[in-house]
Amino acid sequence: MRHLFTAIAFVIAAFSAHATEAKNIVDYEKHPDMYCLALNVYYEARGSNLADQAAVADVVMNRVRDTRYPNTICDVVYQAKTKPSWKTGEPVPIRNQCQFSWYCDGKPDIPAKGDAWVNAQQVAYLMVYLEQYRGITEGATHYHADYVNPRWARDFQLVGRIGEHIFYRWE
Repeated sequence: MRHLFTAIAFVIAAFSAHATEAKNIVDYEKHPDMYCLALNVYYEARGSNLADQAAVADVVMNRVRDTRYPNTICDVVYQAKTKPSWKTGEPVPIRNQCQFSWYCDGKPDIPAKGDAWVNAQQVAYLMVYLEQYRGITEGATHYHADYVNPRWARDFQLVGRIGEHIFYRWE
């Protein structure tokens, strides 16, 4: 019942955000995994339909549950090969060496205010707290946009296409 009230409050906050200016509905400090998932949905599928956005989120959740990947949403989303920063010495992702390309494309990772960001946060909330849409990809752990043909795809079992992405799982 508590989740139902939280979900209602979340939806009310989302719609009130539409009334003025869309903003962060998800508090990163209180819910870092939900925020990381929302970022991934936003950057990977913001221009696509709800099913595609849910499928992208489902892949992240499938990876969290798979022992071959990190065991938190943020660790899955930010999984990358790194090198020491020339400024600070801290590890930074190597361009084009991330699990999700947006994370290491060299662009700032601050979503634009608007409906796409609100929608991504809603999908993340529904996936994390209510497990809505779970299983839409039938266990897929990989995907790519329909306009590319990556080499790695032939090493996995094709699950199918949802929206603008093609989904795969381990054989």
